[in-house]
Amino acid sequence: MFNPLFDGLLDLPWWGLVLVALGLTHITIAAVTIYLHRHQAHRALDLHPAVANFFRFWLWLTTGMVTREWVAIHRKHHAFVETPEDPHSPQIHGIARLVFGGVFLYVEESHNKETITRYSHGTPNDWIERNLYSRWSVMGLVLMGLINISLFGILPGLLILVVQIVWIPFWAAGIINGVGHYWGYRTFASSDASTNISPWGILIGGEELHNNHHAYATSAKLSNRWYEFDIGWLYIQTLSAFGLARVKKVAPKVRLGASKAVLDFDSLQAVLTHRYDILARYTQSLKQTYAQELARLQRLSPGDAAALAGLRRWLVRDVDTVPEGEREHLDRVLSKATTLKTLVHMRQELLAVWERSSATREQVLGQLEDWCRRAEASGIAQLVELSGRMRRYA
Repeated sequence: MFNPLFDGLLDLPWWGLVLVALGLTHITIAAVTIYLHRHQAHRALDLHPAVANFFRFWLWLTTGMVTREWVAIHRKHHAFVETPEDPHSPQIHGIARLVFGGVFLYVEESHNKETITRYSHGTPNDWIERNLYSRWSVMGLVLMGLINISLFGILPGLLILVVQIVWIPFWAAGIINGVGHYWGYRTFASSDASTNISPWGILIGGEELHNNHHAYATSAKLSNRWYEFDIGWLYIQTLSAFGLARVKKVAPKVRLGASKAVLDFDSLQAVLTHRYDILARYTQSLKQTYAQELARLQRLSPGDAAALAGLRRWLVRDVDTVPEGEREHLDRVLSKATTLKTLVHMRQELLAVWERSSATREQVLGQLEDWCRRAEASGIAQLVELSGRMRRYA
């Protein structure tokens, strides 16, 4: 007997309904990562109008999100990452608020007209955007609810709708914006706190590889290491094979050539391109030296070893972010660990070389060559190795 509370046009078992919900939400995840994120926000790829318009319609139908608002908020996040101006940073607002209430931070920023005006350039502004998607953003969810009810029955249909509504706020606003800047592993030593939540980007369309994204924001491919998998990139490659997408940018691959006795402008460009790779390797060198110095101090001076252990978190931070009191304490402790002190100071000098925006290319190249020569003359194996690698970047 037909029961409208549980029966619809499709007669599915409970596990069938679960699969439908997961399938529908995965399409939404694909729309967010491919259309909103990689295509609209970062222009990493072009999409065929048919694909772009399908994704735009699907997002209106299942989330009610407005393209220009999402893009503007995300671009502002990159412009002010981990600062008070960042719309959704766990470093500022706390991890609990991001995970369980990140959507409210998004909604609050969407009402900031200055943000939308300044950062939404290039987003759709055609008739259907102005008169339907933006003007009646909630109507898509109403229509989706009616479709769900007719197909699956009132209670299953509404339950699937609830899952669709909360899916993006939880996974994108909560997990990516929250956990993705708080916990995980880091492939690249980017200047922010971004992390890769998982090396297998499936559940959230590849967005799990968030540190990779912040290192190379305009890359259409989020995976970087051989063991990482980005399902969004698989979809993009499939669309490209059918002429429905065109990739514009991907993260550069590290290429090493013959060592150059004197750096040239090609070397400089390669070093600047791969600076996050260099910093990641530098971080590993610091960790190794820290462990060695800590073991040495524990034998000679347990008090100094305890002080060094308490300051570990500041070793790879930019000097400007270290509180003044901690900075003085760090300098005193490092005077007991000279090799580590040299590595820390040389790291700050290297950062200063490629962050001098007012210097000419000739000046930056000269400063980089000077840094390499001093690193090689230091006699510290880690610095010699890093300098040698920079001389081989191609």
